[in-house]
Order: sequence, then C-alpha cells, then structure tokens
Amino acid sequence: MDNSLLSIRGLQSGYGDVQVLWGLDMEIKEGEITAVIGSNGAGKSTLMRTISGLVKTQKGEIIFSGKSMTGASPRSVLDAGIAHVPEGRRLFKGLSVRDNLLLGAYMRKASSADLQNDLEEIYSVFPRLKERQSQDATTLSGGEQQMCAIGRGLMSKPRLLIIDELSLGLAPKATEQLVGALIQFNSKGLTILLVEQDVFTALEMSKLAYVVENGRVSLSGKSSELHDNPMIRQAYLGM
Repeated sequence: MDNSLLSIRGLQSGYGDVQVLWGLDMEIKEGEITAVIGSNGAGKSTLMRTISGLVKTQKGEIIFSGKSMTGASPRSVLDAGIAHVPEGRRLFKGLSVRDNLLLGAYMRKASSADLQNDLEEIYSVFPRLKERQSQDATTLSGGEQQMCAIGRGLMSKPRLLIIDELSLGLAPKATEQLVGALIQFNSKGLTILLVEQDVFTALEMSKLAYVVENGRVSLSGKSSELHDNPMIRQAYLGM
C-alpha cells in the first residue's frame, strides 16, 4: 500500500535565471519524519520554499495527498495542510508569544474555544511559551523562538510540517528539547519534513533521509543505513 503524502517528481526551480533544483525526486511517507541533508548551497532551503509555493516551480510536479500542488500559491499550500517553519524563525517583532502563535491559525475558521484548546496543547509541550505568552516573541532566547515558530506552524493544524534548519544557532540542550517535542508530535500522527545542518541529529530522529547535492538527490534510504554509510560518515559526520 502506497502511503506517500507528498510526491516530488522531476522538480526544477530557482531564482530568476539562476536554477537551483535540477530534476529532483522525493517521496514523503505519511506519519513519518523524513530528513533532507546536504552541504550549504545544495538546494535544501530552495526545495522547502518551492514546496511551500514561495519559489515558482519551473518544471516537474508536486503532489500532496493525491492532488497537484504544482504552482500553487502559499495560501493554497497552507490551506491544503502544509505548514512551513522557515530558517531564521521569522517571528513578528512587537507581537506577544500568544499573538505570534495565533497568527498560525489566522486562515482557519475556528472558535475561540478551539483556538484556546490548541494553544494549551502547544503550551503543554512547550511550557516555556506559556510562561512567556505575554512577552514580545522576538525577545525570547533562540531555542524559545524556535519553539514559538514551530508552535505557530502547528496552530494551522497541518498534515505536513516542514522545518528548515531546526537547530541553527541553538545550544545542544535547546536542540534536544525541540527534537523531543517533534518526536512527540510525530507520535500523534504528524508528518514532518526536516532540513537539518546537524546530520547526526537528522538521521537519529528520522526514518528516511535524502542527501541533496547540487540541486539533485544523490543518495536516499533508511536513516539508520545512511548513518552507517562510510561516505556519509566521512562527508558529514567527520568519522
């Protein structure tokens, strides 16, 4: 039985005349954590932005839950059930933690009671956010800002959560807390697509992984097998 939630076929995209992705193929299985690893400039963030509709597809297909999302607007992508936590968090300065979280539910038709229940679910996993819910979100620590960015994405009730550079600029302890939280959300059925500079962390928490080099998938397979692959260990783990 095919349990693919997101299928990417022959994807080409880039910025203006600069092509970044060259015929990229990928399958994201429903209910799993999938990692995308690779060096800086390999095209990982461009891939995430293309899936989200922020970068125009030049060629190829993006199929989500059996429906074409090729060329869809960011609004349509979000409505379909894909939420994107971008690199750098992108929280809104001057807005509280609570208001930043609620912005994630802006497109939903939900009652105040439902929204409060959703907030409490986020707070139960990230209690620091509840403690600081009235604080300007941009004044939080890096780890707390990432919690808020992830929580904002979750407030849209996505089927697929895309996270671009989970641990960038964070202390190991903060990364560990975030990994634990994502595994907890995944255990409830959330599908996660993760770009992560810490290859060890990415392979440890995911089931499948793709290696992207020069805008193409150079290697893919079970994360445990890639972790033990001599080429991967030498190139990305320094072992």
